[in-house]
Amino acid sequence: MANNPIPEVTFAGVAFNSLRGRSVIVTGGASGIGADIVRGFAGQGCTVGLLDRDAAAGEALAASLKQVYFKACDVVDVAALKAAMAALLELTGGADVLVNNVANDQRHVLEEVTAEYFDERVAINLRPHFFATQSVLASMRARGGGAIVNMGSGSWKNKGIGLSVYATCKSAMLGFTRVLAREVGPDNIRVNCVVPGWVMTERQIALWLDEAGERAMDLNHCIPGRIVGTDIAHMVMFLAADTARMVTAQEFVVDAGWA
Repeated sequence: MANNPIPEVTFAGVAFNSLRGRSVIVTGGASGIGADIVRGFAGQGCTVGLLDRDAAAGEALAASLKQVYFKACDVVDVAALKAAMAALLELTGGADVLVNNVANDQRHVLEEVTAEYFDERVAINLRPHFFATQSVLASMRARGGGAIVNMGSGSWKNKGIGLSVYATCKSAMLGFTRVLAREVGPDNIRVNCVVPGWVMTERQIALWLDEAGERAMDLNHCIPGRIVGTDIAHMVMFLAADTARMVTAQEFVVDAGWA
């Protein structure tokens, strides 16, 4: 790790002027990539609502930013998810943008996966995206359109080990994106998928990064360096802004060229 320090990448100088004044909801936004996405939109002058099961982290992030609202929610509980989404829609005045970010990349051994564990992983990594989307459609239609960004993962493209259920859910993001884009396109709602590579969040560094991982990035990245959450947030904001007004049903990989 000493040879490849994690860069400090900020939002300074990056402007998506069409986002100013818009309302954004981010699921799983209390830490990691989600928190950087929240910071990015807040910095563009958006009103942001975020939900996460980590109440302490969510409340702290919201308190540190202007016009950011937090609701604690365990997305496994669909009724609680719908209630939290309804509360955030009221607090933000509606939704121009939804970022389906919530996920948990817990490792697992293929032979040890039970039906209960499989269903639990789907309930975290796939099902919330559907019902969060369902919750914002009426608001977006009433506002004349919107943008939905689904967060995928490079894990299935890179054939990651110990991620069979997680990768199955994340690969489904592309199918969900493409079908949804056709269905809601007539309402001027755009839907795209962002696929991060290995992003150096605190969680990834603490739990999974080792010397073998460092070597893998050095070997597979076409661009030297490390990916951070701000890199992903920039792509999400580009797709949410008018800069991408005719872009929908697409997949955008941010992985330094690994896949």
